[in-house]
Amino acid sequence: MFEQRVSQDGVLIVHKETGWTSHDVVAKIRALLKESKVGHAGTLDPSATGVLPILVGRATRIAEYLVDWDKEYRAQLRLGETTDTQDATGRLLTSTDPSGVTEINLQTVLTGFRGIQRQLPPMYSAVKVGGQRLYKAARAGKTIDRAERSIVIHTLELMSFDGRDATLRVVCSKGTYVRTLCADIGQALGVGGHLFSLERRRVGPLSIERALTVEQVASHLAASTLASQFLSLDELLFELPAVVVNEEQAERVLHGTPVSQIGIGQSLSSLAAGNVRLKDEAGRLLAIGTHDRTGLGAIKVRKVLSLSSH
Repeated sequence: MFEQRVSQDGVLIVHKETGWTSHDVVAKIRALLKESKVGHAGTLDPSATGVLPILVGRATRIAEYLVDWDKEYRAQLRLGETTDTQDATGRLLTSTDPSGVTEINLQTVLTGFRGIQRQLPPMYSAVKVGGQRLYKAARAGKTIDRAERSIVIHTLELMSFDGRDATLRVVCSKGTYVRTLCADIGQALGVGGHLFSLERRRVGPLSIERALTVEQVASHLAASTLASQFLSLDELLFELPAVVVNEEQAERVLHGTPVSQIGIGQSLSSLAAGNVRLKDEAGRLLAIGTHDRTGLGAIKVRKVLSLSSH
């Protein structure tokens, strides 16, 4: 009896467990699927849990279109303690009695952290400055000058507060460090603070309700039901307008050749210039293209995803 191998292109929504790096999860899924092309979109720290999109097969080619998605977290902020990593894994730096902080104080401070913000990437992060990862410099006891980044905190909601620990619902843009947000909130309250625990609830449309643990992925694989758990490339690129091409144009698209906007049966002049999904008349995803919105220029092929995409 031969071993079954799942061949699939798409994304698995994996529930990362605490203690694993994002790379650990990729390695485990790669071994299970016996598939070399496996990656992830959006790193989670080892101590964090929750949604980790795992890209399999041709889905690894569209990672750049997924990284701009917003993210939702459930974060526990511990007041009165600061650490060198801004989270619970770090060395304790200061300890202060936070009992003077009221829920009203906290709600008032949270107001100032909503909307567009400037955030300084933490030293314990994978950000590169001058070709060096910040966390490597931090481990060597160095502090590197780094520039603030513009981020957006779409939602910052206090879910509970017991006088020491605050549970926050955070919806934010890419590039946001929730542990830095927690440290900054603690500083603004005058008692310091750090991220005590973190769960990512959503990445774009990928929610934790549909997420599978690695063990559940293995169980689905054994039961031959894993295929139904994949999100297709077409589903993942739902934000890109779809353009249907005829049979002749489809052949050109599959060879990476630009196709004329004339004769595709729809006008692109109402769409903002940018990326589109190129699909054949059977509804199959062929490629990602770009257009200039004039309705006259050719649609250029950016990435061929092949006729067998779904």
